[in-house]
Amino acid sequence: MNEQTKQFLAGVRAEFPLLVGVFPFGMIYGALALNAGLSKSAAQMMSSIVFAGSSQFVAAQLIHDAAPGFVIVLTIAVVNLRHMLYSASLAPYLASLSMRWKTLLSYLLTDEAYAPTILKYERDGIQPSSHWFLFGAGLALWSTWQVSTALGIFLGTAIPDSWSLDFALPLTFIAMVVPVLKGRPYTAAALSAGTVALVAHDLPFKLGLILAALVGIAMGTYLEEKQSPGGTI
Repeated sequence: MNEQTKQFLAGVRAEFPLLVGVFPFGMIYGALALNAGLSKSAAQMMSSIVFAGSSQFVAAQLIHDAAPGFVIVLTIAVVNLRHMLYSASLAPYLASLSMRWKTLLSYLLTDEAYAPTILKYERDGIQPSSHWFLFGAGLALWSTWQVSTALGIFLGTAIPDSWSLDFALPLTFIAMVVPVLKGRPYTAAALSAGTVALVAHDLPFKLGLILAALVGIAMGTYLEEKQSPGGTI
């Protein structure tokens, strides 16, 4: 077995515990998208093209609420701003890759793929085939998301409420967030964003999510700058 295959399979194995939570999440999205008025093909295409669970949930809800188009676009853009931070932190480890590889990995980069990947890269450093780890983690997640979305679409309202599948999402995010809360900026960003999200929960068109994301990013950035050379913390 060559090194590329080893890295790929290691990425799949690292991703597997998170897939347990992602699968029911995808099923819920598939059913929710239909209830929001999307066609089966549109719901599945959103999972294939957008490939961002939280944004897809928000978009489906906003479509259901007949929100203005600019609100939908703005909300999705702000919710996905975190991917820019993910990319920035991974960039030093992937700088030598071709544009084709960078394009593919940027498409596969999600919360669940980022979490195990950055932990591995910080632990092992830059290696010639380390990008195959992210490829394995991302492809495993993408495949699971497509299958679970399709299952949710075809089962639709047949999924009983008693299953309470929505518990999987917060558990999955807790499993991803806790290992990377290293230092004051990360912890402060998570706590401030979470607090604002709770306080602003009742704002229309999910605007509380936008506010929470902006506050979390601002808090983390501010404390990071303070900790840099010349800072006061």
